[in-house]
Amino acid sequence: MKRIKLYLLIILLVASFLRLWKIGEVPVSLFGDELDVGYHSYSILKTGKDYSGNSWPLHFQSLAEWRTPLYLYSTVPTVAMFGISPLGVRLPAAIFGILGILAFYFLLLEIGNWKLAVTASLILAVSPWHIQYSRAGFEVTLLLLLLLLGLYLFFKALKYGKWLWLSTTCLAFTPWVYSTAKLFTPILLIFLFVVWRKEILKVSKKYLVFSLLSLVIIGAPITYSTLYGGGAQRFGYISVFTDPTREPEIGVARQHDARMRGETGAGLTPKLADKVIHNKFTFWGQNILNNYFQAFSADFLFIKGDPNLRHSVDKVGQFYKIEALALFLGLIFFFTRSTRFARSGQANKIKWLIAFWILVGVIPSAITRDGGNHATRLILILPPLIFLIAYGLVETSSLLTKLLKPLFFILYSLFFILNFISYQHEYWIHNPWDSERWWHTGFKESIQSIKAIDKNYEKVIISTANEPPWIFFAGWYEYPPEKWHKEFPIGNDVEVSGFGKISHTGKFYFGSPQKEIGVYDLSKYIDDRTLYLAVAKEVGANLIMEPARTPAGLKLIKAISYPSGEPAFYLFTKD
Repeated sequence: MKRIKLYLLIILLVASFLRLWKIGEVPVSLFGDELDVGYHSYSILKTGKDYSGNSWPLHFQSLAEWRTPLYLYSTVPTVAMFGISPLGVRLPAAIFGILGILAFYFLLLEIGNWKLAVTASLILAVSPWHIQYSRAGFEVTLLLLLLLLGLYLFFKALKYGKWLWLSTTCLAFTPWVYSTAKLFTPILLIFLFVVWRKEILKVSKKYLVFSLLSLVIIGAPITYSTLYGGGAQRFGYISVFTDPTREPEIGVARQHDARMRGETGAGLTPKLADKVIHNKFTFWGQNILNNYFQAFSADFLFIKGDPNLRHSVDKVGQFYKIEALALFLGLIFFFTRSTRFARSGQANKIKWLIAFWILVGVIPSAITRDGGNHATRLILILPPLIFLIAYGLVETSSLLTKLLKPLFFILYSLFFILNFISYQHEYWIHNPWDSERWWHTGFKESIQSIKAIDKNYEKVIISTANEPPWIFFAGWYEYPPEKWHKEFPIGNDVEVSGFGKISHTGKFYFGSPQKEIGVYDLSKYIDDRTLYLAVAKEVGANLIMEPARTPAGLKLIKAISYPSGEPAFYLFTKD
């Protein structure tokens, strides 16, 4: 037992190091959604309202969507301690990631044995997928923690009924964390009841009542807010059912059918067969199936991963390549052989749970537009896939002879270490430059430079020629939320000569020069009491390398570069 505890301690120390080391420096900056979390937390801390002015909301109203609340509330203490900073926004995600590994260990110890629990926990601790999300202000590490803890307590409750209400409490909170749980968790609860109904109904009525009350009390508010309070807005935006390309794609397909029949001219009328084959239902079905199977592709899992460089390192899969072998072995051994690792009498039910978890866990992502390789929405299937990888290794080890067992262990460990070193090299050396634009670097230095000198100017104009700058300004400036509530910039427009009608709050304006003017003519429209933060592409020259090419009539206050040295922003006033 002491040895097992030592293993677990080492795993947690490794996990902590991989998630906390230089968390303020890598990833290279807070991207827009992280700033959104930070400024919401800052606003709650200062005013008790989100930055849109809603008091203690169940869904936070952001600039573009409504956000689930639990992770945002969890960052309030760290933002209070560290401000709107990488540590303030990311530390909770890292802590939840570490605790999730511990919860995973206890879950597998409950349904399996210590070898499986230790092996799976170690694999999760060094998983690229899990590390990526534990080092940024994403909600999903909290989602996994609550899900794993809820399942651990559920299996504990089958022996000791008093734990059941805590299990349902954890599971009922998952939809408060991330939207995929709004679909997955209710189905999971139904599945657990159907499969383990005999054991559940043996639990004391008192604990059954407590469990039902926890589901209703915790689940009802988020359900109501989702249906009637704007919580479903995000799904309406990303859903395959609202894909704006649907009608044109169906129209082109029907026209193609008509052309293949030899019809000519314009305004072709589709026949019944065209309508049966090409319609919104077949469009939706095809996209959902494509997403569903893409989630299980080698390309996503082991080769390229998520193409979004905030979600995955460039050209690195969600798992190490060597783990494909272990996953294959795990699938064969777990689903075709009688398992020796499940608790007595529960082997088949555990198999059903793992199969359900994987097959149903993909669905919430599959019904979104880019859900086939979206690592955030697909992270629900990470624990059961890790389970199968660990199972493949443990079962293979148990079947090998004394001579082959160390050989297998040495070869697998060698390839695993090479994969791990390669990933760490990519993450720390190449990724900061490769992903610099994905993480919106440059905004922090730009806004903080403005904050240091804006008292000397009557007007500050921030370009909208690239990313929408409002949340970057509010977050990095730590703009007083009470002012933001009163003068919410979007919609609070004024006419500015040379810029047209642009939004503003106080002396801060957000807009770009009108097309016929261009940045080179800015000197006509700004004076020496005005600052303009320009996106580098507006200038068309590298003023870091060639400051002499500063547009005539303008004074370059500061040039802000990306980590790679390429120019990101320029701060101008009139010369």
